[in-house]
Amino acid sequence: MNRIKAGVLRAFRRILLATNLTSASAAVFARAVLLARKFGAELLIAHVYRPPNISLAEAVAPGVYDEWDENLRTEAARMLQPLVEKARRQLVPAWPLVLRGVPRKAIVQAARENNADLIVIGSYPRRGLARLLPWSFASRLASSAPCHVLAIPIIPPGLHSDPFLHRIA
Repeated sequence: MNRIKAGVLRAFRRILLATNLTSASAAVFARAVLLARKFGAELLIAHVYRPPNISLAEAVAPGVYDEWDENLRTEAARMLQPLVEKARRQLVPAWPLVLRGVPRKAIVQAARENNADLIVIGSYPRRGLARLLPWSFASRLASSAPCHVLAIPIIPPGLHSDPFLHRIA
């Protein structure tokens, strides 16, 4: 059993962390850095931005749409850089990945193109009717990913980590 477990864990040489760059995802980042450091893996820190609506391209002057898209890409890269530097300070080889498009598709494509062994994402608790639906973002991503997917729960501020205690609080 330990031999099998060690074999699986040794397989993680390149980890792709997909982040939404919010403060709530800081714990997910910390866990991804810890995993990368523990297994001697590279860490690709990715953020997916949605391009401007293509229908707006015809409504603006030539070049404005491309400039708008480039500004979104540049801002995402700027926001990823502190995370890359923080991971490197913890002796984890890390690189930023700015992805464009639909998050699930962009993450799967990046994992495939970069030969990722593991995708790490944050997963928010589902509330209300959404809890009854079988497909969360994490499960849809896992069903199409070329590698393992680790979904780390993100507990929003004010929400107790124990769902039972939260319900009675």
